[in-house]
Amino acid sequence: MPRLQRFVLQILLFISLPAVLVTLLSALTAQVWWLKLLDFPRFQLLLLHLAVLVLLAGLLLVGRRQAQAARRWVLGLNLLGAAVQLYFLLPYLPLAPRSVPDATAAQAADTTARLRLLEANVLQKNNRADLLLAHVAEQCPDIVLVLETDQTWVTALRPLRKEYPYFVELPRPNTYGMALYSRLPLLGARAYDFQEPGVPTIITDVRLPNGRLVRLYAVHPSPPVPSEHPTSLSKPNMILLQVGRRVRQHPGPALVLGDFNDVSWSHTTRMFEASGELHNVRRGRGMFSTFNATSWTMRWPLDHLFVTKEFRLARLQRLPDIGSDHFPLLAEVVLAE
Repeated sequence: MPRLQRFVLQILLFISLPAVLVTLLSALTAQVWWLKLLDFPRFQLLLLHLAVLVLLAGLLLVGRRQAQAARRWVLGLNLLGAAVQLYFLLPYLPLAPRSVPDATAAQAADTTARLRLLEANVLQKNNRADLLLAHVAEQCPDIVLVLETDQTWVTALRPLRKEYPYFVELPRPNTYGMALYSRLPLLGARAYDFQEPGVPTIITDVRLPNGRLVRLYAVHPSPPVPSEHPTSLSKPNMILLQVGRRVRQHPGPALVLGDFNDVSWSHTTRMFEASGELHNVRRGRGMFSTFNATSWTMRWPLDHLFVTKEFRLARLQRLPDIGSDHFPLLAEVVLAE
């Protein structure tokens, strides 16, 4: 039995060392793609650290107190790793404070100030437009933002034009196409290539039924992958920097919606939140992980909604699968101020 315990301790130590190394490296803010990717699996690493601590506790309960040095190393490394991961993840757990307050019953009932948004990265090669159209018919959003739309997708979504007479369609063959459909009037809608040609951002004002204007930013930066950005992530960050700057410069309520290709707790996303006086609707409500829809274990929140202080949140929901590698995100906000 003591030999088995020592063997298990060695295995736990072998697991703990690289896990803690990855955890510590993930805390660095250098904008290099391989460091950036370490930001993603924080929840998975937290579960790993906690699982090791549970196994270590089991050894303490059933075994003799041998190999004290190894036990201390396993305990210390995993307590450190869990603490670092919780530092990043705690703000998004349901018990944390909510940066966007809940809408009251009266506010949620005011349909003249309410805005329901559905955002979906459909995966360009996906051919199940019927599943997305079914979600739209069921949820009846005011605004639908569809990402990774090529010409085939824009054609498949043409039935939306009947119920959504205000639209901007930007088909692209490079997986950065986007299409915006609205029941409400879109005023001054324009597309900008903040990052590089072929990677658009839509900026438009939306007129609510009560007459007030809300500025909407639809974004889809490229992901931090070495094939596109081997040494620096300045180009993907450019979209968020430009949008954050415009939110600061434009008085009035604003929303930023889209697939950020980045997690909520990353340095870039948190700086974007702070720089534009924007608030992440996920804070204090949960992960709502939208990617990867094809994996049960490796999922994280990539699709986001940020709002200015005038908004209250009435609903936030991850919708069922549409054949994409992303789940659609549904949010209902109320302009309360």
